[in-house]
Amino acid sequence: MRVIPVDTSNAALMLGAVRPKVKDRQTGEIAVDRDSGTPLVLADVMFVLDGRAEMITVTLPETGIAKNALPGTAVTMTGLCAAPWESVFNGQARHGIAYRATAVSAKAAR
Repeated sequence: MRVIPVDTSNAALMLGAVRPKVKDRQTGEIAVDRDSGTPLVLADVMFVLDGRAEMITVTLPETGIAKNALPGTAVTMTGLCAAPWESVFNGQARHGIAYRATAVSAKAAR
C-alpha cells in the first residue's frame, strides 16, 4: 500500500473525540497493531490549512496519546501519513484515505 507523509508544519490541528478502533462490530473485538500488539484508537482531528478546515479520522496506538492531549485542545501529530484505499463491497466501488500517526500531544503554548 502506498503511504504518503503528511506535512503538518503549516496546519492547525485540534483534537476531537477519541474512541477504540473496533475490529469486529459483532464481537466488540478491539483492533491491535500488528507489530506491537498495542490496542488502536481512532481520533477525530480538525485539520485547518490555508483557511480551509476538514475533519479527518486518524488511527494511532492507544499508548501514543499524551495525557495532555484532551478533546478540544490544539495538538501536534508525530508520523502522520495518508494511505489511499479502494475496495468493492456488494458490487459497489468504494474509496477513501486512511490516516495513521504514531503519537499525538497537546501543542505547546506560545
